[in-house]
Amino acid sequence: MYKSVKPVTFTLPLPLLEELDFLSKELGKKKTAIVKEALEMYLDMYDLKVAQSRLKDKNIPANEFFKELGI
Repeated sequence: MYKSVKPVTFTLPLPLLEELDFLSKELGKKKTAIVKEALEMYLDMYDLKVAQSRLKDKNIPANEFFKELGI
């Protein structure tokens, strides 16, 4: 499977960057891998919160719900 990647530049507060540097050395992982894993976990958590919110909202018609899921 071919994966494409694109370099991204962003800024971090120094204490967070220092923590990332430390964690990278402790785990023997690249900072990119740690940030990627953390972002994936964050996005999964966000998806879960959205799903939980939608479960509470009884006003969403089933056909719209399934359409959003691509079903």
